[in-house]
Amino acid sequence: MGVRTGKPRGRPVGAKNQKTVLREAKMQEAAQMISEAIDGAFEGDSHALLMTVYKDPRQPWNIRIDAAKAALAYEKPRLAAIELSGTFGLNHEDALSELE
Repeated sequence: MGVRTGKPRGRPVGAKNQKTVLREAKMQEAAQMISEAIDGAFEGDSHALLMTVYKDPRQPWNIRIDAAKAALAYEKPRLAAIELSGTFGLNHEDALSELE
């Protein structure tokens, strides 16, 4: 370690770097624009927010993809695995005669 001079070195603890400050400013700007376009967009309707993000061509592609993946569960039902059991439309004797 160096000699203590009483002068602070580097960024203070808890201070944000320039990239973080810029990102937060852009987030505030986007939030303002979205709230003007969609009434109640930030009042608990996360699906409306996700739709706005993935439909906005000004957003970076990877952000739009992530928002689309998150919104997909609300827009389309997931396919469910179904186990096939038994015979449909056949009784036991008919099923046995089919096997012979």
